[in-house]
Amino acid sequence: MMEWLQLLLGFFMANVLGYGGGPASIPLMYEEIVPRYHWLDDQAFSNMLALGNALPGPIATKIAAFVGYDVSGWFGGFIALAATIVPSAAALIVLLRVMAKYRQSPVVKGMTLLVQPVIAVMMAVLTWQMGATSFASIGIWQSLGIAAVAFWAMNLRKIHPALVIVAAFLYGGLVLSHMI
Repeated sequence: MMEWLQLLLGFFMANVLGYGGGPASIPLMYEEIVPRYHWLDDQAFSNMLALGNALPGPIATKIAAFVGYDVSGWFGGFIALAATIVPSAAALIVLLRVMAKYRQSPVVKGMTLLVQPVIAVMMAVLTWQMGATSFASIGIWQSLGIAAVAFWAMNLRKIHPALVIVAAFLYGGLVLSHMI
């Protein structure tokens, strides 16, 4: 029973405060999943995030479903999904009505512009934490090499990120698994 309440509160907080959608809520989910409730460790969270990004659909719901199921079975998965989806859907309906009414307000425009740097910092901190985990597990040169190839593939060759993730997943399974 306590696990269900923790799942509800953890995913509710991460998603209500995750302004900007899935990518913005990932650092908040990380805080609830790893340091606060210890449902996963850094490595398991990184693996789940990588695999979740390779699958279709919103990342926040995939994280909620996996962690909820892992913690408390099917009902835990349902609770975590509900805590992720229902508040956002309800807020979207209400806020779109308000935004439509006050669309030209400088306050509304300022609020949406000023929260963007906060999201950028949250993503940078999560990237730093995941990079540190990667450096510790496979080494700095492998990590930097994979990052450089991923950057080249996505930004210069315009290869879809899901394909880059699958390629890195395969590389890790076929090449790095023999090195570790």
